[in-house]
Amino acid sequence: MPWPSRKRDKGAVADKKEPDAKMAKTEEEAPGKKEEEKSTKPPAGSSKSGWKNWKKTKESDSGEEESKITYCHWLLKSEPESRLEKGVDVKFSIDDLKAQPNQTTFWDGVRNYQARNFLRAMKLGQQAFFYHSNCKEPGVVGIVKIVKEAYPDHTQFDQKDPHYDSSSRKENPKWSMVDVQFVRMTKRFIPLSEIKTHHLAHKADGGPLKNMMLFTRQRLSIQPLTQEEFEFILSLEDEKPH
Repeated sequence: MPWPSRKRDKGAVADKKEPDAKMAKTEEEAPGKKEEEKSTKPPAGSSKSGWKNWKKTKESDSGEEESKITYCHWLLKSEPESRLEKGVDVKFSIDDLKAQPNQTTFWDGVRNYQARNFLRAMKLGQQAFFYHSNCKEPGVVGIVKIVKEAYPDHTQFDQKDPHYDSSSRKENPKWSMVDVQFVRMTKRFIPLSEIKTHHLAHKADGGPLKNMMLFTRQRLSIQPLTQEEFEFILSLEDEKPH
């Protein structure tokens, strides 16, 4: 049975010429809240785990110096705390996903053009981080996989849905969604503050998170990850939190 739409997506800078985006699994912040990526400001400095040590390990495993720079993984933001949008609670945590039949859901409600295009680029079987957003402590909580590639998002035609779009036509739908399935929880919660510390260090020394979209296009709820970005963040789950 479908559940209330809970994905939110605020129009990014590149989409200013488009109509104002309705929200999706989490991008536009609730009124009065600061943008989550700006709410945590860890000091710049060297990454304690040392991306060079991580890279050395990867080189010994693969025999290659660096992965090819392609986007083959994703980061999906969702709000774990209750918030009403047009009278509908848009809350959807990873525990809510786990409670669904077959631990599978459609990722509906995305109303940002760049995020929609990322949805359309997703391939069957690709993995993504499930990221809790717009909450007290945002960060990565688990891993999901794409189990159905992009198809029309039915909520754009539902006048009772907070993400209804009167300008979209069934013969040429504007908005798409994919189906995702729970894979596993990460071994520990990986907070935004920790990821940002590595990002700042990598900007200085050329590490894998130097251009991570979580910090260059903060407001997008659907974000691509390179193989290096995905693997580095995944490696953090085995470390003790700083």
